Amino acid sequence: MRMRRDDRTVRTGLALLLALLLTLLTCTARANDTPPPAPGVPIPSVPAIARTWPVGSHPLVLRGWEPPATVYGRGHRGVDLETPAGAQVRAVAPGRVSFAGRVAGRGVVAVELTGTDLRTTYEPVTASVKKGEEVEPGEVVGTVEITGSHCATTCVHWGLLRGETYLDPLALLPPWLLNRGPSRLLPVL
Repeated sequence: MRMRRDDRTVRTGLALLLALLLTLLTCTARANDTPPPAPGVPIPSVPAIARTWPVGSHPLVLRGWEPPATVYGRGHRGVDLETPAGAQVRAVAPGRVSFAGRVAGRGVVAVELTGTDLRTTYEPVTASVKKGEEVEPGEVVGTVEITGSHCATTCVHWGLLRGETYLDPLALLPPWLLNRGPSRLLPVL
């Protein structure tokens, strides 16, 4: 019995539709492997242990932290801080350098913060430290690279992770450092 061309087209179309549906279901299942915290469930706290900003004294935050809804979802897994190319990048808290090298053509420095399960990252940075070195707050870990940045101006992407979970790095800054305005002289009485 000969199959007509129309029958083959319909069967091929149904097979392709079924393959597409299975692919979408698989991707959805993988994306939902680690669901976001349920409403009302607190996000694990981050200790305010930073003693300095990574660049400048209070840089402009060009883009804030936007947690993704799923593991592979859209979001911004850190903050972008405005800074000129060539500026020094400093460790925000004491720790040990866990990575200093290139990833996807950009320089990255990662520091495991002492006494915590946290790791902070800085990119694009030309490292001036090596893996395994101990760093103190304010110590220079590198300089800002000139790259085709995703920022309108030159910026440093500052990230914070606990294991594989991204957190808001601004949470590391204590209120006195995060909200510090200009110094004011008070009258002497």
